[in-house]
Amino acid sequence: MRVGVFQFSGSSNITDNYKAINRAIEGASQNKVRLLVFQECATCGYPPVETPKIENIDFQTIYSFMHEIRQLAKEHDMYIALGTIRRQAFHHYNSLQLIGPNGNIIGNYDKRALWGWDLDNFTKGETQGIYQIDDIKVGFRICFEVRFPEYFRELFKSNVQLCFVSFCDVSENDSLERYNIIKSHLVTRAVENVMTVISVNSISKYQTAPTAVIDFNGRIVNEAPRNQECLIVYDYNSPEIDFGAKGRIQNSLELIGRDTSNCIL
Repeated sequence: MRVGVFQFSGSSNITDNYKAINRAIEGASQNKVRLLVFQECATCGYPPVETPKIENIDFQTIYSFMHEIRQLAKEHDMYIALGTIRRQAFHHYNSLQLIGPNGNIIGNYDKRALWGWDLDNFTKGETQGIYQIDDIKVGFRICFEVRFPEYFRELFKSNVQLCFVSFCDVSENDSLERYNIIKSHLVTRAVENVMTVISVNSISKYQTAPTAVIDFNGRIVNEAPRNQECLIVYDYNSPEIDFGAKGRIQNSLELIGRDTSNCIL
């Protein structure tokens, strides 16, 4: 499956965000991308880093552009995972909304690891963010969740092969140290769960998390240039599990208490 991630400068200007999202979809379509994934809160900016207050967000404009994006997904026969703020009753969710190639919304993954600004603005999600896309099991995670291996162990237990992590992790001051620490988290999540991990981050300020493709052995397959708008396209194929990966799978299954006596590695 050909997948894509697109990093751009998110902001409170919903129209500018939509134009960037539209550019990404057109570029992804030209590259025959099947699944395109965007950064955290791509439609409206992440509060309060990219947009001052959640109360000031024009949700009607978001809904209008969301309709247009759904039509583009249908036009280009593409799955799109779009970072947005989902409003339900009196609750706001920091969400990845998965749109199918027929233009329908397949589901939402709402961020569960809330802290600081997220606690001020959002309600904790309840779903695991696992979907079957074509014949590949795909998982989604959002930003701060990369710090917690438990969220990714859920994916391993469900035999997820490919995981996307959507970030808005940016800073007024450049910090290569933080950038490399978060990259190391992503590498570890890939290695310990024997799955490909692909991240995508905003470039509204200095990036402190990468947009990158990391294979199941922790190799950096592709990495976007920092702080530049960029579309990464990657051909994902179910990998041939090597000797070291088999060992990681076997021991992981034992640690989670799963019977391995009939497990074929």
